[in-house]
Amino acid sequence: MQRDVLLAPMTTIGIGGPAKYFVRATTVDEIRDAIAFANDRNEPLFFLAGGSNLLISDKGFDGVVVKIELRGIVAESDREVKAAAGEVWDEFVAYAVDRELAGIECLSGIPGSVGATPIQNVGAYGQDVSETIIRVEALDRTSGKVVWLTNAECQFGYRSSLFKNVERDRYVVLSVTFRLTPNGEPSVRYPELQKYLNGATDLRTVRDGVIAIRKRKGMVIDANDPDTRSDGSFFMNPIIDASELPDPTMPHYPAGDGQVKLSAAWLIEHAGFSKGFALGNAGLSSKHTLAVINRGGASAADVLALVRLIQERVREKFGVELHPEPNFVGF
Repeated sequence: MQRDVLLAPMTTIGIGGPAKYFVRATTVDEIRDAIAFANDRNEPLFFLAGGSNLLISDKGFDGVVVKIELRGIVAESDREVKAAAGEVWDEFVAYAVDRELAGIECLSGIPGSVGATPIQNVGAYGQDVSETIIRVEALDRTSGKVVWLTNAECQFGYRSSLFKNVERDRYVVLSVTFRLTPNGEPSVRYPELQKYLNGATDLRTVRDGVIAIRKRKGMVIDANDPDTRSDGSFFMNPIIDASELPDPTMPHYPAGDGQVKLSAAWLIEHAGFSKGFALGNAGLSSKHTLAVINRGGASAADVLALVRLIQERVREKFGVELHPEPNFVGF
């Protein structure tokens, strides 16, 4: 157990103060020990994975931060693969594509860890992990036991799950098992990806195409590209009742049950924010208005000031509420 460990370097946006206590957990027993340590001292707990989808307070976290570093990938059958929570997500996607296993190829280039994907129900370019996850192994903090949750029990929704919305502090994800399709056709549903691929359909080409598009938008971590010092897409695409659509000419897509999904990027741009917009040391990517970036030396307060300004202007112009996708920690 370490004291006063700075968290900013462990996040993709490079922001965050120190953890009062910090431990790297490579086994389930080490996770249990950290939980017991926190409980004995009545300290709050936070479980950190890849650091790609969170904004940590400038004051840091006044409690115990557990960095999940469980590793291992096991092929349980010709189509079922279990990956430990600490595995790097994009490396797992590469593992699947290299073995001609279809189902997650459009999720290439996304930063973070395997264990975070069911929490957010990570998705991009027409795929969500909920389409291929068959079970999640988790430590139940209320009982101390390891449990297995089926896809249905995970209660997946748009960028949501049991772990994020219903039982937020109950489970620690340990591993995720995916059912993929051997020698399957890639899923190319997204118009932008279809246009880029121009008819190509093998898994490797789809993966390469997704990464190329993401790089073009500054959405693949690159130390030489300041636009990638971010949390990726900061706002979720709003889902509203079709009857409440502010303007029928704005981009919108069916979302089921009489609802439509709007483009957060379009709303931001048409509320007056251009690519590269800056507010102090925080700003928007020069490649993509949906990414809030650390322009250098930004604080969490800088980011929040920009986020609130964007939310206010979108609300004023369109009557639509933008909700952040990252988790806010230590506020």
